[in-house]
Amino acid sequence: MSARLGYYPGCSQGGTAAEYDISSRACCAALGLELADVPDWTCCGSTPAHTVDHHLAGALAARNLLEAQAAGFTRVLTPCPSCLAALKTADHHLADPAYKASVERLLGRPAPGPLDCQSVLQALFEQVGAEGVKARVKRPLTGLRVAPYYGCIMNRPPGLMAFDDPENPVAMDRLLEACGATIVDFPFKTECCGAAFAMPRLNIMQRLSARLLDMAAEVGADCIAVACPLCQMNLDLRRGQANKAASAPHAMPVPYFTQLLGLALGLPEAQLALGKLVLPLAPALHAATSREAATSAAAAAKNGKAAAQPARKEDAPCE
Repeated sequence: MSARLGYYPGCSQGGTAAEYDISSRACCAALGLELADVPDWTCCGSTPAHTVDHHLAGALAARNLLEAQAAGFTRVLTPCPSCLAALKTADHHLADPAYKASVERLLGRPAPGPLDCQSVLQALFEQVGAEGVKARVKRPLTGLRVAPYYGCIMNRPPGLMAFDDPENPVAMDRLLEACGATIVDFPFKTECCGAAFAMPRLNIMQRLSARLLDMAAEVGADCIAVACPLCQMNLDLRRGQANKAASAPHAMPVPYFTQLLGLALGLPEAQLALGKLVLPLAPALHAATSREAATSAAAAAKNGKAAAQPARKEDAPCE
């Protein structure tokens, strides 16, 4: 379907978010996107680097862009929104001669030229599309009520990220709809989860993540689909902490959207690393299946009862 795409995993995908990396690679392969790792990639600096020095942050990200260009890639994908923001920010600021010169001094070599950087979500949405996904679905997620959660930086700032609507993104919604899932109206889809404040200011993460969990429960979601390692960690691994600020304890799972996509494509669960989720997805899938079965049985019984009733005698016309 496409030429080889550079793939920048990012640090989290090698550890706490390994399931995102595993499921992203599996889904891209199943849908015809050929990925090849950026050679000798290193940390992009993510969030911490730019809080220390913007030029250092640019150099850390630019080094990976240089490696990608040296390998012949014209487009680089990454699952992680923080990595994407770092790569795109560096690419953007390198257009400024003074910034470029400072980065080149740190790199000790010429800075890279412009490079197209995208999220895995964007690539799947734009290069495969909802119809392309729908045509390959083997195990529809029928009845599963999903709250798509994009997080606060996947589509922001809009001038830099240049993908989807910054306030009401729909790419994940459409892909999961194509998988047969029921997308609930989740008004907090771009609200912050507390991000890295979970370490220095736990109370901030607790309050913000609890709002997300409360709202997902209020709109009737079976699970929250995410596209960010930090969001997933705060809502899954740190669930006990978030629940302390929630209106009630919540147990809904928080899979990556690629894990749900992979299930619908019929990929083996081992290729999706579902076992790495702290809150297992199986109960939500079983609940959706049982709910659909009950609904179908009720509809069949209603139809059978209607068919068994004798036809009503028509009223005689007035003389």
